[in-house]
Amino acid sequence: MILFFVPLKFKAKDITGELVLVTGSGSGLGRNIAIKFAENGCNVVLWDINALGNSETAAMVREKGSLAYTYEVDVTNSEAVYSAAEQVKKDAGIVTIVINNAGIVVGKPILNLEDNMIRKVFDVNVLSHFWIIKAFLPDMLKNDRGHLVTISSLAGLGGSPKLADYCASKFAACGLMEALQVELHSQGRRNIHTTVICPYFINTGMFNGAATRVFQNLEPDYAADQILTAVLCNKSLVLIPRFFHLLYYLKVLMPARAFLALHDATGGTESMNTFTGRNAKHLRID
Repeated sequence: MILFFVPLKFKAKDITGELVLVTGSGSGLGRNIAIKFAENGCNVVLWDINALGNSETAAMVREKGSLAYTYEVDVTNSEAVYSAAEQVKKDAGIVTIVINNAGIVVGKPILNLEDNMIRKVFDVNVLSHFWIIKAFLPDMLKNDRGHLVTISSLAGLGGSPKLADYCASKFAACGLMEALQVELHSQGRRNIHTTVICPYFINTGMFNGAATRVFQNLEPDYAADQILTAVLCNKSLVLIPRFFHLLYYLKVLMPARAFLALHDATGGTESMNTFTGRNAKHLRID
């Protein structure tokens, strides 16, 4: 409670010169995250399957005076991840901050979800995190320093209609990071930090059309700024906007019927009715 009132400059760690890996950096939130860290003196490793978008992000990073290294990587392929990680070490050095940002959404009722799409959502939103952690955690353990960040979602803390696969994958991402945090703690690793970010809908195009009656969608720059602050302060769990911490605690305490009533009152049960995403015929990737 006391730290809440302490200005950021007095409690933030110095990340100047750190090497930051951002997945899904070719557009949307990933691009904004990369730029924010570049503005704070970090060099950035950019991973995305969108080579053109990734090159554009790299140019923006370099305009901030930082180094940018681009790689076209399919994060769902474990061998591709391990190979790219080795190349990063040769090209740029040891990655000290990893931000697992890449994610996809389908946005269909559960009975309309194709089996291969469900597997794809879990491949990108959860399993890729395992491959990336396995690729970069060993050097963090060796040097006894590092920071692992997962961009989950408020959908990783509470259910939502037409997002059963997405919610399940984001719940799993939260569980992975909590388990990893406890595992590192059990090993006495106090200098390797973990952070889970759970934002509301962000205006990146990924959730075009999705909205509730009460809450406004977030702007990417604001979300990226909150993510940067979370890393600077070694925060474990961050909900964006901060108000949702209250709703999260209420969810834990209230009975199921009350939780559903709250969904109705805020428009959460209708939030995906007008969803289109970037392209209604395809997966949305951010």
